[in-house]
Amino acid sequence: MPAPTTEQRAATRVRPSRSPVMYQRWSHLLFLHWRWDPAAIQATLPDGLFVDTHENHAYLGVVPFWMDAVRPRFCPPVPGLSWFLELNLRTYVHAADGTPGVWFYSLDCNNPVAVHLARTLFSLPYIHARQTGTRPNPTCHLISDKPPHLIPPADFKSRRKTPLTNAPLNHFTYAGTTPPAPAAPGSLDYFLAERYLLFSRSTRTGRLFSGQVWHEPYALSPARVTRADTSLFTDNGFPAPSRPADHALTSPGVNVSIYPLHRLPS
Repeated sequence: MPAPTTEQRAATRVRPSRSPVMYQRWSHLLFLHWRWDPAAIQATLPDGLFVDTHENHAYLGVVPFWMDAVRPRFCPPVPGLSWFLELNLRTYVHAADGTPGVWFYSLDCNNPVAVHLARTLFSLPYIHARQTGTRPNPTCHLISDKPPHLIPPADFKSRRKTPLTNAPLNHFTYAGTTPPAPAAPGSLDYFLAERYLLFSRSTRTGRLFSGQVWHEPYALSPARVTRADTSLFTDNGFPAPSRPADHALTSPGVNVSIYPLHRLPS
């Protein structure tokens, strides 16, 4: 299948004219990516989706972050329900018509209500986990005259809840190293971060759906990562990488509008 065109990538960034169904904020994100064999990625994808590549490389990404003020369109945020954490393993794909997006292998979350709703309403593979984190100073990404080693890091820990065994810990410590800025179109940063469409598959019917989000472009900074565990790879049937991530970015975050799912043509 042909790869997405520059115009198709840009089109997903346009704010939809229809009304969103939810609002939320994604905060203190870390984007860790490893180059991967495109054929190995393609072998894991459902029929109808195709691996997306940058300079002939596919990527697997690990992304921890904070979910803030999650709420339906007509409701205010609810303390205890609207703030939680998430850790996902993802790759980048496109549909048969070239529309680019994200395919999630798993999304670990410490809010059981969010896990249930995401699995039920969006057919996404959410998994309940115990998660804790320490946020960086909100202004640390804006300080240009402070040496990188003095910028306070974010600290994020996640361990899946299971009654059978003690699941491995995923622990990440990271900070930005420069004032964040939007990615340049055509760059690897743009390919990895500027994704506004997700794909999911119904566990009941096997049909594919797409869901759109909208936010301002990410402000991104190269990340200084002092710890990054990789058990998410083996949890999802991939070999654990034997090297540090090939690419690491962080972002202070974005305000996000969530739109309804649409079924892909058969």
